[in-house]
Amino acid sequence: MKHWFMLTVVGKDQPGIVAGLSSALYRTGANLGETSMARLGGNFTIMLMAETEADEAELRSQLNPFADKLQLHVHIDRIEGRLHQHVEPNVQIAVHGADRPGIVAQVTGVLASAGLNILDLESDVGGTADKPIYIMVIDGYVPDGVPTIARALESIRLGGIELRLTPINTLVG
Repeated sequence: MKHWFMLTVVGKDQPGIVAGLSSALYRTGANLGETSMARLGGNFTIMLMAETEADEAELRSQLNPFADKLQLHVHIDRIEGRLHQHVEPNVQIAVHGADRPGIVAQVTGVLASAGLNILDLESDVGGTADKPIYIMVIDGYVPDGVPTIARALESIRLGGIELRLTPINTLVG
């Protein structure tokens, strides 16, 4: 019987991570589902869905030699597959302001209270070491649309954080 697993792999960015990981999974007979990879501050991370008849112990035995060689940390969770069940974003929020602790918590807390489901979030630090700027872009879905989010974010704007709210029309084309 096949099972779905979510694998998270983290370590220093270096050539061969994706090739080694996908080869090890192939040896277990795994079929890959959705995948998300990123390089953050010289580190690499990947989350991927894999369907296989192997159990968690078999997966680990195939992945451990590769992970140990490249000094990677591997986390495995059994999950439901749920492929082809995507929620499309209908709003994008771009945030920037002087970098300080709490920006992400403050903004996402307000968005959650307004009913926004965050589908993608990317952030970066710009500016200079003396005057850092925090930049965040959030794609999400809110059932009540952009006006609900705009009202909710007004308190954030008053706190000196710049926001740009853009409706996303997924039916274009």
